[in-house]
Amino acid sequence: MIHDLAVIGGGVHGGTTALFAARGGMKVALLERGPLCREASGVNAGTLTMQMTRVALIPYALRAHAMWASAREWLGHDVGVVVCDGLSLAFTQQEEELLTYRAGKRREAGAPIELVSGAQARAIEPGVSDQVRLAGYCKVDGFANAYLTGLAYRRALLEAGVDLRENTPVSGIDREANGFSIQTSSGTVRARRVVLAGGVWIEPMLAWLGVHLPIKTLVNQLVVTERVRPVMRTVVGIANGLLSLKQYPHGTVVIGGGWQGIGDREHGGVELLPDRMVGNVRLACHAIPELKGARMARAWAGLEAETADALPAVGPVPGVPGAYVCGSVHSGYTSGPYIARLLAEHLLGREPDLPLFPIDRLLNSSIAPRGPQ
Repeated sequence: MIHDLAVIGGGVHGGTTALFAARGGMKVALLERGPLCREASGVNAGTLTMQMTRVALIPYALRAHAMWASAREWLGHDVGVVVCDGLSLAFTQQEEELLTYRAGKRREAGAPIELVSGAQARAIEPGVSDQVRLAGYCKVDGFANAYLTGLAYRRALLEAGVDLRENTPVSGIDREANGFSIQTSSGTVRARRVVLAGGVWIEPMLAWLGVHLPIKTLVNQLVVTERVRPVMRTVVGIANGLLSLKQYPHGTVVIGGGWQGIGDREHGGVELLPDRMVGNVRLACHAIPELKGARMARAWAGLEAETADALPAVGPVPGVPGAYVCGSVHSGYTSGPYIARLLAEHLLGREPDLPLFPIDRLLNSSIAPRGPQ
C-alpha cells in the first residue's frame, strides 16, 4: 500500500497537518517514535498568548487562538482551553521602555494590546504586585492543558481514518520513483509525499534527504505548584519574556518563561538547574505575591526548536519534490494548529490564506537579522 502522505512527527504540527489532510480526502500515515504529543507539544506551559509571540507570527497566532478557543468543534475533543485576559508587566523603567516598544510592534501587526497603568493592571488582576509600573493588556489570551493534547489528537486522527503508528521510530527515508520509502522499526512505509514535523529533530530528519538545516534546541524549565486557592485569573508575563504564569481551574499554577536547563535533542531534558528554578519561582512570586505561600509540586524540562532567524520552517524542501517540513515555530503551541493547517491546505492544492515559511531563506550563507520580538 502506498499512502498519499506520510507525516513523521506526532506533535501539534504533525497531528494537525495529518488531520486536515485526511479530512481533505488524502490517505495519510502518521509516524511517531513515542506516544502522540508527549514531546514539546505535551510538556510546554500551554500558554495561548500574543504577548510572547514574535511580531511576524501575530496574524497566524490570532487565527490559531480562535482555533484553540473552538477546539471542541474542529478537533472534536476537549483540551482544557481557558480564554481569559492577559497581562505583561513592567517593574522598571527599562522594562517599561521594552514593553512599550514590543507592545507597539505587536499592535501594529494586529494584536489587540493596550498599555495600562499599574493601578489599572491591579483592577484587571487584583492578585498582581503593587510594584507594577506599566502593563500590556490583551483580551486575546488564555491557555490549554498541554497534557490533554495527545489524547484529543489521537481520537480525532483515528476518527479521520489516519493510519496512526505510535511508538514507531523512523530511521531513514529513501526517494523512489513514486515518492518515498520510509524505514521504521516495524517495517517500510511508502508514500507519495512526506512531511517532516519532528520539532528539534527536524535537523537530522532533513539530513536523511541530504539537506542541512541547523535547528537550535532550547531546554525550557517549568514548575507546577500544589493546588492552592484562586490567586489569579489572567495569564501573566513580564516585559522581557522570562515569565509565563497561569492558574488552572483545579488550582495548580504553572510557572514557565524559558529558563534553561541542561539537555539536548538526543537525551532530552537531562538536568534541571536549581538556581534558575528558584529565580523563575521568585519572579512568579514577585508578580503574584500570594504565590509565596504555595509549595512546588513538580518541575520538568521541555524541548523547543528554533531556527537561526527564530521564524518557522514550514513549506517544501528545496530540491526534493514531494517533501515538506513543518515546525520550529517559536511559541509553537499558540500558533501551531493554524500554521500546520495552512500546510495541509497547500498539500490539498488549495491556496492558503497566509504565506508559509519556506526554508530556502535558511539554507543561504547569510541570514537576515531577527526582526522585532
